[in-house]
Amino acid sequence: MILVEINEDRFKYDIHSLVKAFYPAEDVSVLTKEELEAKKDVVSEDLKLSMRLEYATKDGLINMEILHNGEIVRKVSAECDKEAVEEAAESDSEENSSKEVSESSTNGRASSLSTPKNALKQLMYRELCTEVGHELPWGSLTGIRPTRIPMQMLYENKSEPEIRDYMRGTFFVSEEKIDLAYNIAVREKKIMDDINYDGNYSIYLGIPFCPTTCLYCSFTSFPIATWKKTVGTYLSCLEKEIDYVAEAFKGKKVNSVYIGGGTPTTLEPDEMRRLITYLGDKIDLSGCREFTVESGRPDSITRDKLKAMKECGVDRISVNPQTMSNETLKRIGRQHTVEQFIEAYNFAREEGFDNINMDIILGLPGETEADVRHTMEEIEKLRPNDLTVHSLSVKRGSRLAEHIRTNGYFLEGDTGRMMDIAREGAARMGLTPYYMYRQKNISGNLENTGYAEEGKAGIYNILMMEEVQSIVALGAGTVTKRVYGDGRIERCDNVKDVKLYIEKIDEMIGRKRELFGNK
Repeated sequence: MILVEINEDRFKYDIHSLVKAFYPAEDVSVLTKEELEAKKDVVSEDLKLSMRLEYATKDGLINMEILHNGEIVRKVSAECDKEAVEEAAESDSEENSSKEVSESSTNGRASSLSTPKNALKQLMYRELCTEVGHELPWGSLTGIRPTRIPMQMLYENKSEPEIRDYMRGTFFVSEEKIDLAYNIAVREKKIMDDINYDGNYSIYLGIPFCPTTCLYCSFTSFPIATWKKTVGTYLSCLEKEIDYVAEAFKGKKVNSVYIGGGTPTTLEPDEMRRLITYLGDKIDLSGCREFTVESGRPDSITRDKLKAMKECGVDRISVNPQTMSNETLKRIGRQHTVEQFIEAYNFAREEGFDNINMDIILGLPGETEADVRHTMEEIEKLRPNDLTVHSLSVKRGSRLAEHIRTNGYFLEGDTGRMMDIAREGAARMGLTPYYMYRQKNISGNLENTGYAEEGKAGIYNILMMEEVQSIVALGAGTVTKRVYGDGRIERCDNVKDVKLYIEKIDEMIGRKRELFGNK
């Protein structure tokens, strides 16, 4: 266990995320003095490391003590810009890393000191590097959107050297990851500049049913075998939400549509036709740049379903192997084989789909670098147009998290080397990185990266990740996001439980009406 004691209830999320990045297998507690006093049982005999942090930001100082076995081994301090406006302190999150850019590097203030949060993280990062004996690829960055930093600086006409110096000097990001973030930001900006997204919107429809629940999954999903008789009623509720969208967004254009899940291809062909036809009848999709259906589970794909999607105008799909090892597929609860995946992929090609994405996950239980190399060799034979490479993230609500609590942490290989193998394979297929994000508790402190052929980059992925456009999300467990002209973002969610969603559909629509200010 790692314990961090703080004198003020600030920056907990950032502290926890940073410490967890260095000690992924350890439990991490970040507690105020009062909380620690109330939870003395937290400090156990297996305490690996403890730290005490004192914010004295009014004096421009942050003090830190590092303790081994209760004994202080080092005392260190850092200066911060006490005049900085630390908006991020309110949210206790690095979600909006771009705010840090504007506050600490691009607003023209003469101070060379970091904001309190940046100074804190810089101090902690240096000391944690000393403790573990190595650095992290993303340095002190803990937010999920590192490309937001170079993206904003590009829009502010900052030069490439200025962007690189800022990421290196402020966050200690490695040269490899600076390359990745900068090059993706350049590609994303080029794509976004070609889309008239300002004032328009995108649509997400959630299908919360799956054949089975995978070991690593924490998304909203319900076994289709149990809920089969409810699908029709669920679609009727989606149609009510679509009616609301048609009314509230009349006159605005849709840039992209994404049907995700769950597993959307648990719907039967007639159900898929019903949903997409209703959407197209109610909402003008003539300007839609991309219509994606996440057909992720090969065991849910049939020719008839593919035909139905193609006939209804779907132009991008995902067929996801996750791995090309049958042994691993069994281990993680995927009820299909590699052979079934290849058959489903070939069906999609034969039905005319020319923009197919594949997802793979690195760091799956039991997998080695040799397994990842084999997976990439098999994928190269199939030549997808888009490949999304995920580093395994241990989700709190997944069966994998429970497995780790019971059996301990696992990692069979070097996730960084696995990422290199995947990146090299993508390059051989002519795929270049076009979007990227990170997650909490991500394997190797790495990232998830989408690679695509020229002209095949996932538009919805970019708009969603860069948070430049409102996303209206329909269905159980979805989250609608309103992006205001000044960049402010507000959200409203739909309940996760399918039965409750159906019962409260009018309330779900009411939440959107309140968010978007229409009656």
